[in-house]
Amino acid sequence: MTDRPRTATAQSAAGAKDLKFRQLAQELRQQVRDGVWPVGGRLPTEKQLALISGTSVSTVRRAVDELIAESLVVRRQGSGTFVLPPDAPGTGRALIGVLVPDTAFYYPPILQGIEEALSAAGARLLLSCSGYDQDRESRDIDDMLDAGADGLLLVPTLTGPEPAARYLARLAALPVPAVLVERRGTSLGDTNEYVCTHHEAGAYDAVRHLAGLGHRSLGLVLRAPSPTAPPVIEGFRQAVGELGCSTAEFSATRQEWSPAAADRCLAVLRAAGITAAVCFGDRQAALLEGAARRAGLTVPDDLALVAYDDEIADLADIPLTAVAPPKHLLGRTAAETLLRRLDGPGLARHRILLRPSITVRQSCGARTTAPQSADTRAPAK
Repeated sequence: MTDRPRTATAQSAAGAKDLKFRQLAQELRQQVRDGVWPVGGRLPTEKQLALISGTSVSTVRRAVDELIAESLVVRRQGSGTFVLPPDAPGTGRALIGVLVPDTAFYYPPILQGIEEALSAAGARLLLSCSGYDQDRESRDIDDMLDAGADGLLLVPTLTGPEPAARYLARLAALPVPAVLVERRGTSLGDTNEYVCTHHEAGAYDAVRHLAGLGHRSLGLVLRAPSPTAPPVIEGFRQAVGELGCSTAEFSATRQEWSPAAADRCLAVLRAAGITAAVCFGDRQAALLEGAARRAGLTVPDDLALVAYDDEIADLADIPLTAVAPPKHLLGRTAAETLLRRLDGPGLARHRILLRPSITVRQSCGARTTAPQSADTRAPAK
């Protein structure tokens, strides 16, 4: 199996293309604020901007439309697009800075949920993509604050050179309200507000699902380090402990995961008599499918699998049953939480965990049904 199915690559490219105009809008927005085009000055034509930015005219048009919606510029028929003064009507709307590590896999539905909530509230969105780089994140946060962000929605990288506890403390001390998305500290001293998937519950439910199909020897397959891995481990271990299952675990870094690593993983699982495994994430489960096929095993008869993330799970050779975080709801809830904070600074801080569902496909051996869902929300621990 290839590293990423062709259809998944196309899906990723479509998601990146859909968000590319936001990155261009951010660049144009900053140029307006930096005075590259003075108040009353005319921007280059859309064709010129497309050549300068290396994007399509349609991407430029969407980016300019974003600035028009924010009352930063105005399009005058037959004359061009002009910079408005800073006190023009509409510029008093809340500006929300949004920082994500990636705009391809996992985060597009979260961003869509954020955008819908902010748009409904009449707020503006300022997007940054950090590429999982802590230093870049810090610069992006400073830039958003300098641009006048009233509040921040942040997906910080907690596996970088700065210890997670220290980094989270810095975020808690930011001068504007901030809500973390899919990230949370484990210390009682952490005061950050957050909205996250309840990953412990997701792994717990995956184990219970496999146990309900008769499996009592369960494996846990991981990519690490990842901020999601510890809660997945916790939920898995709690469930197998309650059920009295025998277990085996295998972990490799994202860079190490390959067909060869999947072969080693399969050997560990077979030596322990494992009949089913929870795999974090989809790619690891798909690679394990390939290893089983090379070993003459069948999925799900010899090895049942549940993937975690449900990004490309349906594209595997044998479509993967998967734990599906409620990404769109998560983004919308995070934005609504921040907007409430802006409206009422004295309100109690919220820490919200959303329970994921399980989408049943062919890899676990269960009859396929609509996604199984428990509570959509659960209180923080």
